[in-house]
Order: sequence, then structure tokens, then C-alpha cells
Amino acid sequence: MARYATTDIHGCLLSFRHLVEEKLKLTPQDELYVLGDYVNKGPDSRGVLDYLMRLPDRGYQVVCLRGNHDQELLDAARGLEHLTWASADDRALTLQSFGVSRVEDIPAPYLCWLDDLPYQFELPDFVLVHAGFNFRLPPAEMRRDWHTMLNTKEFVMDASRLGGKRLLHGHVPTPTSTVQQRAEGHAQAIGLDTGCVYRHNPELSHLAALNLDTFALTLQPNMEEPYEIAKR
Repeated sequence: MARYATTDIHGCLLSFRHLVEEKLKLTPQDELYVLGDYVNKGPDSRGVLDYLMRLPDRGYQVVCLRGNHDQELLDAARGLEHLTWASADDRALTLQSFGVSRVEDIPAPYLCWLDDLPYQFELPDFVLVHAGFNFRLPPAEMRRDWHTMLNTKEFVMDASRLGGKRLLHGHVPTPTSTVQQRAEGHAQAIGLDTGCVYRHNPELSHLAALNLDTFALTLQPNMEEPYEIAKR
């Protein structure tokens, strides 16, 4: 059995499938943890959700967390479009993938799946979250601060607040070389967002999957067909 974590797929279905099936060669005995942001920015948000929703039906062990873009899509579908929901080009790509012209018309099963996603997940040796925690808060309050868990871009790691466990997160696109260094150094906090969707940024443009037992990092380059949003 192997345990893997990856994050921030952002509609890059071809890249994600190749990572799972060809690079990791995932088996039903393995565990896959995905740290959020399945939708927006990239070309096939619906395809990513379809793929993730089918994996458990095919016998795979997959845990998916909630990301800020997943939350924003949910909010928009509930009529809260006055809240931040991506750029016009971003919205167009997402709606096109679902075959609808209005976010309210996204089929209910996708919205229900997103709405059931947890904000965090705990393993014996890792805590998983999309963005991070506000470590200045008391531990119990820190674990209920949903906004920070989805949106923070910086934090000061305090392992004592996590019972000495390491933290895995995504959310902030980080050069692949930096993520590689942190994985090789068994850092206490490792951000795995290597900005796959930004296919024209050479220091990004990859999905990163971390083996939670060996700390080996697998990098999958963006292999999508050309799409509008491609540079950070």
C-alpha cells in the first residue's frame, strides 16, 4: 500500500488522469488524498469532478478536501455571485465544461458532492488542509476557522498545535524546485500546489504528488489542450 497526496487540479483532467494512472499507477490498495480546488481556471472542471466521483465506485480509496475555488463555485450556484468568483474568462471555461450558461444550472449532483467535502483530514502522521491554519488561535478554534483553512496564503507553522504532526496543504502556487526541496528535507509543512493550470509558467505548470511514507515527489507536467487562462 502507498499513500499519496496532491492538490489544485483546477480542471486539468488529462494531467490528473495521467498522474494517477501512468505515474502513480494507483491501485485499490493505495490511498489518494486530494487537497481541494478541482474547479475553475482550467479547461475541464466537470471532467475532474466526474473522474474523482467515479474513483471510489471503481474500488479506489480517495479522500477529497474542500478548496476555496470549490467553495466559490458553490456560493455562486447559490446566488452569491457578488462574492468573488474568478474572472470572466475563468467563469466561461467552467460553465462551458458543464454545458451550461448560468452557474445556477450546474447539475445538482456536482454541487452536492462539493458541499459534502470536508475542510480538513487527519492521519496518524499528517494533517491535511487546503490552505493552512491560523496558528495564533487556540487549537480548537483554529480547527473551526473555515475561512483561513480555505484562503490563507501565509502562516507561521506551529507543530505543537497539530500534535507534532506534519502539515500538507495547497492553495499557493509554488515553484517545483521549492516543493522538491521541502519534500527532500521532510519539512514540517509542505505546500504541494505546483501551479499545474499555469501552463506557460515554466517554474510551475505541474501537478505534484507526495508519497507520504517515502517523501518522494512525483511531478506531472501540464498536458492539456490549449486554453485561455494559462499564465500566472
